[in-house]
Amino acid sequence: MPHFGQAADHNDPNAINSIFADIPPSAADLYDLFGYPSADQGQGEQVVVALTFASIPKAGVFDTDLLYRIQFDPDPRAALGMGDQIDLKNLLNYAEAVGKKYINFKPSEVRVTFNQQNQAKLDFLGFPGGDFSQVIDTNKVVELKTPDGFAIKTFVGGRDDAFFNDLPGFFRSINYAPQYYHVPVKDKKSAEARIPKTLLELEGNSFFNYDKNLPDWGITVKKDLPKQPMTWNGNRFYKDANGNFRFVYTGQDARAGGNVNAIVLELPLKFLTKTPETERIVRTWGESWMLRASAKAKAIPEHSQWSLLAKLGGAHESPAPVAGFNNRLSDYKKVDVDGVPFLDAALNLREDEKQLADNVKLGEVYVKRFAHLGWGFGPSINALGLNSCFDHSNAPVSVFKTYDLAIEAFKRSKKCFFQRVNMPDNSWNVKGLDIKPPRTFEIFIPNVASIDMDTNGSWPFGRRLEDQVATRFLSLFLDMENGCGGKPCSVESLNNPALWASAPIEPKTTPNPVKNDKPFLTEFPYLAEPW
Repeated sequence: MPHFGQAADHNDPNAINSIFADIPPSAADLYDLFGYPSADQGQGEQVVVALTFASIPKAGVFDTDLLYRIQFDPDPRAALGMGDQIDLKNLLNYAEAVGKKYINFKPSEVRVTFNQQNQAKLDFLGFPGGDFSQVIDTNKVVELKTPDGFAIKTFVGGRDDAFFNDLPGFFRSINYAPQYYHVPVKDKKSAEARIPKTLLELEGNSFFNYDKNLPDWGITVKKDLPKQPMTWNGNRFYKDANGNFRFVYTGQDARAGGNVNAIVLELPLKFLTKTPETERIVRTWGESWMLRASAKAKAIPEHSQWSLLAKLGGAHESPAPVAGFNNRLSDYKKVDVDGVPFLDAALNLREDEKQLADNVKLGEVYVKRFAHLGWGFGPSINALGLNSCFDHSNAPVSVFKTYDLAIEAFKRSKKCFFQRVNMPDNSWNVKGLDIKPPRTFEIFIPNVASIDMDTNGSWPFGRRLEDQVATRFLSLFLDMENGCGGKPCSVESLNNPALWASAPIEPKTTPNPVKNDKPFLTEFPYLAEPW
C-alpha cells in the first residue's frame, strides 16, 4: 500500500492542497500566522509577526515564483462590535459594518520575493515613515534600518514547524477522506464524507474508525477510495469492553520533526502607526501570490477581483512576468490567505474563492457551517459530561445535518456566537485594563490576527507561538458560562490533561499535544532551528 509524506495541510486552499492525491506540495501553501507584543522594549513597544509556509523545495531554500505579503492595519481599541441583541440581523449588521470599514482601506505591507541566489528582497510599502527596500541573505538574522530611524529585526529562512497538532485526529473528527484515502482534487466535493462530525468514534463507522491492524493509516498510509458511498447509519457512539468511548484524537504531534520556511519580523509600534497611544490593536494577515508565468500557477483559478487587479496594474500591456525580485502584484495570482487559525479548514472548506482577509460577505456561510459542525461536536461534548453552547436538542449521538437557510442554522448556534470566550486566568491582561474578550463570531470576521498591544497576545488577543489554537478552536463549542461541571469553561478547558484522565475515554490524552516538538527560543527569531 503506498505511503505518503507528512503534508502539513494547515489551512491551504484546494488549488494547492497537497492532501489530495494529484496535487504536489507548494511553496504557496501558507501554514500559520503568529503575532504578539514583543517582550523586547528596547525601542518602546514592538510587535512580533511570523508567517510560516511549506518548505518547498526545502527548508531555507525559496521558490522564485512566489511573492509573500504581510499586511498591517493598526486600529483604535474602540472597534466595531456585535452588541448584545442576540439575533441574526445583529450578527450580519456587524459583518456589514466591518465590511464598510475595510472596503477602501489601504494597509501598509511588507512584500518578500527571492532571486536565484536564494536572497530575499523585502519591500516596506505604505508605512508612516516612508517606503524602503533591502536585499538580505536568507537564514540569517538581519537588522534593517528604516527611513525614520527605527531598527527592524528580520529573519527569512528555514525553521522547525511551530504548529503542534494532531492533524490526522482533526481530519478523523470531520471524516475528511483525503487524509485517509487517495482522493483526486476533482472529487473534492466528496472530500468530507456524509458522516457526522464527532470527537468520539461512531459505532460501525468502518470508513474512519481506528484500525488496530493498520495503525499508520491516515498518518503515513492511505487506502484506495471505496467504491460505495461513505455514509453512516448507526445510532450510538462506539464503546469498548470497559465502557469507554474511543477518542478520534491521539494527542500526537503530526508535525514533529517537520520544517517550514518562515518570514519573521519584529517591528516597533511607532513604525506601524503615528498614533501608537490610541491605535492599540494591530490587525495583520499574510498572503501568498504565484507568478502567472509559472507552470505551477495553471491549477490556480482566476477570480474576478484578481483579474480586475491585473487589468488595473496593466499586466495585459506589460512584458511577460519574470521571476526574481519582482514585486508587481499584477504579475501574480493570489493563492492563499492566513489570518484566523483554523478558519479556512473549519469554516471555509478550503475553497479557493474564499481566500480573503475581508471575508464579511461569508457571514451567512459561517453561520450555516458552524451549525453543521455543532451537530457533530455538541453531542460529543455532552457525552463526556460537559455542556455545549450548541442547541442539538439533546441528541444522544452526533448528527449529520446541513442548512440551506442561515436563519435556521442560527437558531441552533446563537448562544455560541454571542457568548464571550473565557480565558483560563488573567495572565493575558498584563496591564489590568478593562478589556473584554471577544464574542465567538467577532473572532472569525475579519480574517485577520488582531494583536492587542495591551495584552500578552495570547489567542484570541493575537497568537503566541505556545498557544494550542486547534484545541482552543474546539473550545468555542463549550458553554463558557457553566459548561464544565457547572463551572465556567475557558479556551484552555479541553487542553487540561486532568479532564481527559478522568473521562470515560481512550486514549486518555488532550486532543492535541500541549507543547511543540522543540522548545521555542527566548530571543529573535523565536522559532526553533530546523531539523
